[in-house]
Amino acid sequence: MAGYPDKLRDLVANLGMLDERTDRIAMLIDIAGRFQGVPEEVARRPYPQDHKVPGCESQAYLFAEGLPDHTLRFHFAVENPQGVSAMALAVILQETLSGAPPEAVAQVPGEIIYDLFGRDLSMGKSMGLMGMVNMATTTARQHAATYSNP
Repeated sequence: MAGYPDKLRDLVANLGMLDERTDRIAMLIDIAGRFQGVPEEVARRPYPQDHKVPGCESQAYLFAEGLPDHTLRFHFAVENPQGVSAMALAVILQETLSGAPPEAVAQVPGEIIYDLFGRDLSMGKSMGLMGMVNMATTTARQHAATYSNP
């Protein structure tokens, strides 16, 4: 957790302080309630397939905007209205990785989903959520390479 962007590290620590599984679930549902789709100025439906998160049952899409300070602002679309876990993760990634150094974002492991959601995830759900994290880290890695090798 030491290399995580600050906001993500703080959120993982806060979730880790919740003793009851039901409290964690309630907090994640509350986070999912803040989900907002991709702004139309960033992307419009139908979303391009190259932005679709591989293996995500909730049909999530990732879009990243380059910011003047060479960081990224992440946006997610979650097309399945029952994709509460995907919506929660989209909010978490958008709020904690946007504006962080791309090199730090690139180091976030897909397994962070277990720190966030616990280990009771189904195989399909865990693969889809890891796919969201991995797509964000790959995007950050590519973005960082662009600015280190102009």
